[in-house]
Amino acid sequence: MALKVNLKVLSQSLGLSQTTVSRALGGYSDVSPVTRQRVLEAARASGYQPDTTARRLATGRAEAVGIIYPFGDSGLGDPRFVEVMGGLSDGLAEAGMELMIAAARPATELDSYRRLTSARSVDALIVANTRLADERIRFLQQRKFPFVAYGRTDSAMPYAWFDFDNEAGARLATERLLGFGHRRIALIHAPVSMTFAAQRHAGYLAAMRAAGLEPDPALVVEVPLDRHGAYEATRRLLALPEGPTALLVDNNLSGVGTLRALMESGWQPGRGGPSLIVYDGVPADLPLPYRVTSVEQPTGVESGRAIAQLVLNLLAGEPVDKLHQLAQPVIAPGDTDGPVAHRG
Repeated sequence: MALKVNLKVLSQSLGLSQTTVSRALGGYSDVSPVTRQRVLEAARASGYQPDTTARRLATGRAEAVGIIYPFGDSGLGDPRFVEVMGGLSDGLAEAGMELMIAAARPATELDSYRRLTSARSVDALIVANTRLADERIRFLQQRKFPFVAYGRTDSAMPYAWFDFDNEAGARLATERLLGFGHRRIALIHAPVSMTFAAQRHAGYLAAMRAAGLEPDPALVVEVPLDRHGAYEATRRLLALPEGPTALLVDNNLSGVGTLRALMESGWQPGRGGPSLIVYDGVPADLPLPYRVTSVEQPTGVESGRAIAQLVLNLLAGEPVDKLHQLAQPVIAPGDTDGPVAHRG
């Protein structure tokens, strides 16, 4: 029968004290990155599983991190969100912590935050789909409850966050289309009350105005964060007497809806019709004979692991004003965009 690897055995195999190994697994900032990585690799290789019950009794912590998503948001219907949760769960598990995902109706979402924080069911929370004026973040700041925001807000108080440079990504995409000669560039975007949508909207406007163009209001369309809204919006745009020569869609869920509307209209990349760029691309399992040009960000798994590390550093006592990570986007060229003259 194989010997169960406990903290003592793992520590002896590494030639480190149990305290050092424990703090490395917990993500504490007083352990060097090199030592932390060495401990994590040894733990994975040996099949070490921390005794969470003993740790909870010893530390008084729940050894869990929570995230609440409201019914009606894209949530688990968004493949990228699922990938992020996978990376987050893996990153936390390596430090002996669990990820707890809770669901709430939008009208009672804040009540769920109250219950979790009052019961101390989790040690920290992840706030996803941040809004410019976010009552969830204000609530957690007032409670002085640890959290990491997956996105930024307009809060004047410092807080820990992970985000993408959304404005830069939309600007890159718009500049690419402008470089192809497009001037009537439509933007299909999520509600601008959501931070990422407001930032991407700003990047689009900045690029258009830098080129001396004021966007046609008829070509800038706000839709719900889903597939159907973008599908209907795209059909309306295609029916305009003077429609767009290019479409920029600011999220992958809406991108699927736009792609469906284009395909139903007989559109094929490179054979006329508008160019298309989708922020975050479209799900890889869509059976397409071409690549959709996209604004690409770190993978969902990489993003989830980065958020996990921010949470661990936060719980280890690192100041929130030091816990910021801004990931940079790049354009992933595909087959769905090109010079306007080639698209009849």
